[in-house]
Amino acid sequence: METTSQRDDRLWHIAKSRSRFKSHLMIYLVINAFLWAIWLVTSHNFSGVTPWPVWPALSWGLLLAIQYFYAWHRDPFGDTLKEYDKLQEEKYRRGI
Repeated sequence: METTSQRDDRLWHIAKSRSRFKSHLMIYLVINAFLWAIWLVTSHNFSGVTPWPVWPALSWGLLLAIQYFYAWHRDPFGDTLKEYDKLQEEKYRRGI
């Protein structure tokens, strides 16, 4: 069974990762807006060439998407705790 202190530590870890994601998202948006602005100001010919800010935006965006998944959709202890609780219930049903 999980103690209150362990739950608080787990919640603190989740809160930290979500807060970190939000700050990284803001940095991503500001930096990419700046890169696109540089490209718009310095590019004189818009035909047929892939804009160079696409590459940092896509690669950094992929890493940001992974960070989002870990912050909101993955709890490293949650799955283990659910399985542990299932086994405990099964143990009590069997009378072990």
